[in-house]
Amino acid sequence: MRTRRANLLLFFSLLASSPLLALSSGPPYSCDASDPSTKTYAFCKASLPIEQRVQDLVSRLNLNEKISQLGDDSPAIPRLGVPAFKWWTEALHGMAYGGKGSIHWSFSGIFKATSFPQVITTAASFNPQLWYKIGEAISTEARGIYNNGQLEGLTLWGPNVNLFRDPRWGRGQETPGEDPLHASKYATMYIRGLQGDSFEGGQAKALKTSACCKHFTAYDLEKWGSASRYTFNAVVTAQDLEDTFQPPFKSCVQDGHASCLMCPFNRVNGVAPCGDYNFLTKIAKEQWGLDGYIASDCDAVGVMVGMYAGTPENASAVALKAGMDVDCGTHLQKYSASALGKKMITEADIDRALRNQFAIRMRLGLFDGNPLQQQKYGSIGKDKVCAKEHQDLALQAALEGIVLLKNTANILPLSKAKVSSLAVIGPNANNASILIGNYQGPPCISVTPLDALRNYVSDTKYVAGCSSTACNSGIAVNQAAQLASSLDYVVLFMGLSLDQEREDFDRSDLLLPGSQQDLITNVAKVAKNPVILVLLCGGPVDVSFAKTNPKIGAILWAGYPGQAGGPAIAQVLFGEYNPGGKLPVTWYPKDYTTQVPMTNMNMRADSATKYPGRTYRFYQGETVFPFGYGLSYSNYSHEFVSTAKTTLKLQGLKTSPATNLYEINQIRSKECQNLNFKTTVKVTNHGSTQGRKPVLLFLRWPNETNGRPRKQLIDFTSVLLKAGETAQVGFAVSPCEHLSRATKEGKRVIDTGSHFLMVEEKEIEITVA
Repeated sequence: MRTRRANLLLFFSLLASSPLLALSSGPPYSCDASDPSTKTYAFCKASLPIEQRVQDLVSRLNLNEKISQLGDDSPAIPRLGVPAFKWWTEALHGMAYGGKGSIHWSFSGIFKATSFPQVITTAASFNPQLWYKIGEAISTEARGIYNNGQLEGLTLWGPNVNLFRDPRWGRGQETPGEDPLHASKYATMYIRGLQGDSFEGGQAKALKTSACCKHFTAYDLEKWGSASRYTFNAVVTAQDLEDTFQPPFKSCVQDGHASCLMCPFNRVNGVAPCGDYNFLTKIAKEQWGLDGYIASDCDAVGVMVGMYAGTPENASAVALKAGMDVDCGTHLQKYSASALGKKMITEADIDRALRNQFAIRMRLGLFDGNPLQQQKYGSIGKDKVCAKEHQDLALQAALEGIVLLKNTANILPLSKAKVSSLAVIGPNANNASILIGNYQGPPCISVTPLDALRNYVSDTKYVAGCSSTACNSGIAVNQAAQLASSLDYVVLFMGLSLDQEREDFDRSDLLLPGSQQDLITNVAKVAKNPVILVLLCGGPVDVSFAKTNPKIGAILWAGYPGQAGGPAIAQVLFGEYNPGGKLPVTWYPKDYTTQVPMTNMNMRADSATKYPGRTYRFYQGETVFPFGYGLSYSNYSHEFVSTAKTTLKLQGLKTSPATNLYEINQIRSKECQNLNFKTTVKVTNHGSTQGRKPVLLFLRWPNETNGRPRKQLIDFTSVLLKAGETAQVGFAVSPCEHLSRATKEGKRVIDTGSHFLMVEEKEIEITVA
């Protein structure tokens, strides 16, 4: 089971502070120029097409050697000079612990790496350039570690682009949030950065590192009630699959040109994705054009035995026949020979998997001789790991991801000159590890929020209030209240930690844990000034009590802001940075968890059953804070200043004369391109402070019949504006993509009639004839 990953994460975290592994002499590679046999192998000739080189290598392998390569831990083939390769390396928001290919951390070599904010925090910036730069920095550090002989794989298993469908999901923090367009754009930019592509995307064949989008598809439940990710059958409608669950993975492949997809444990409509020929081969490889490999989640093939496939040999056969290429685990290595003997698979099935595998290794340059001597990335040294520019980028990402949720009477920003004493309260204030989130590595620096605030106010005093984020022991409300009443200002650091949300663990409710609410309320009651509440958490929490309490003057959400989170929070609190982040998920009231089972995958509301729907696109209830919400120290205005087209005439075939629908697949590609137009929005910063402003462009329909979303994000960008400055932001609108919706049958259609483009409170009508 995937608990093997949890055990390995623990092992590597202990390793980082233990007697350490010896460094190898250099990075592993094939086709050593000093070996005379290299000249005789076509697979070593970099001038030949990769397809030809791969075919030559696979043809030289005997059956045992072939089968040995099917797992994530692929052993060496000494007779051909092929070293071992470890496929499983984690790099969700920085080079991380865990995975057989992950770093051999060593105090005599590299023992730290830049820890960027957790993905949910970075996503709140709505800044594609930032996401690209983070991917670029992580891949640079990966190459530096590899070149130093401390990394055995350059296949990085990230990003996680499953949608944050349910607010209780323990792994929601790993994702860009709940919106498919937002997640798609994040995936595209992050992948381009990881793989060495340009920001605009040139589909470079050579790879700096290989990115893998996970978990394809409809995976967003860990352990809830009796439901487990290992046995859960996600029942998903064709409509939801088309417009919600699949778009991020399609963008991974077609826009980001990801070189890998990972399939999960669960079933989707009764079929395990790792054994689904339709998903893996027909859709991913044939329709979308995946140029790469498909990996299983760890031990997902073995999980199929009891859940779906019946026997170990059949699980192997189903996975290989479906189009899976790398088994994270040993199942295929153990049972493929037996499946072959029983004629459940052919050697050609194995060869296909190996061709996809070795093509990636060759695109990484691992069959071109010593990378330190002759390759594009061979000059990247260990000095690039924790480089200043990367640590500066981590700070920028943390700053841009912080969301200001409340600021009554402009209590923020605080003034260093006017704050003579400061009380810092809460279990999350003095624990730097909480800032990092899961799938983490050892950060370059470690600064708690408490330490950061002490740099601003010398008279800063601290009380934890309770012993941990669970806040069910060591509760010291009276001590915290006494401190709060004696000092000028109070900042409370509350929220969640990996004890409440993580892989293999979902939350049961949306409340702050234990006695946190009582602690906050009692401290606020006696404080001299309205208190400031800082929330560190990945998933949303119901803080309605704080939103409506006048004694709580400000609320900040910082997610899990990474190694620079402490300084970033302090800079925002004291006005050195003007917050501009926007929530990438809906914050629901606590009653949502009693209305909606996690196991109900339906996105759309159903009035007959009083099912309220999911995410801002379909949810019909009240929110604590909506998707896209976020305040600033500046006030901004928006205005549509030009739109090239306001009436669109289509020549495609309607589904029937009475329906007033145009089917996208009936509209010629050229005609779709001719419909494209640009719209320009004027944005003005009316404040006295420079600020970065995310500008979100939505589409809404006149009504929500036939499963139409309430509104739909169709594009966004981020613009930096000086005080008083105005900028014009242009958006390219592609009606066949942005104005279309999914029918119940999963077909894309455009409705005739009115469509409305929206930015904040402004909108403009587009008519389709």
